[in-house]
Amino acid sequence: MIEAVDLHRTYTLGDSDVGALRGVSLAVGAGDYVAVTGPSGSGKSTLMHVLGALDRPTAGIVRIAGRDVNTLNDAELAELRNATIGFVFQSFALLARTSAVDNVAMPLLYRGMRKSVRRKLAEEALGRVGLGHRLDHRPNQLSGGEQQRVAIARALVGQPTVVFADEPTGNLDTRNGDEVMKLLGELNASGVAIVLVTHEPDIAAHAARQITIRDGRIAYDSAAPGEAA
Repeated sequence: MIEAVDLHRTYTLGDSDVGALRGVSLAVGAGDYVAVTGPSGSGKSTLMHVLGALDRPTAGIVRIAGRDVNTLNDAELAELRNATIGFVFQSFALLARTSAVDNVAMPLLYRGMRKSVRRKLAEEALGRVGLGHRLDHRPNQLSGGEQQRVAIARALVGQPTVVFADEPTGNLDTRNGDEVMKLLGELNASGVAIVLVTHEPDIAAHAARQITIRDGRIAYDSAAPGEAA
């Protein structure tokens, strides 16, 4: 479903080039549950952004649903991302003055769906995460855990094949973090692949596959030959 071959991502900071990714190759299949861990600055969030087509590699290949992202223009890339990928971020990334249901419906706007259809699908997604009673509440009227559940509903409303979750419990207490991980597990059980970026071992333990990034390279992959699954 997502394949990366010899990925490199280099940033220029002042007079220096910094290699955030240095020759990363991996594949994420349908229904996989992958945790990407590593110390701060290791390249794990950069990897998520490149695999999720939020950023382009400096070198190497990323294929999403068989399509090489390097051959797509920005509009084609946005369309592919919208059709296949959902995102959940530590900061929730909700529009502050917009209701929960309209935040969730936002990805569907770019598919040209009628407002009534977008509303119906968004209501169903919010019901799925236990927020059917909070449709018209704005983010500042919701707890942190509820805001993250809105973000999960937004990620799943378009029926993606993969969801990228970058430190999804980082701003939550233990109880709300557990609820978010339960929702991600249920989403994975329904057939959606999850790529979870985290620095917390207990959060990473929810995933069936563990990948460790150090200095922009894969230091460990539990799915690699000769390594424990």
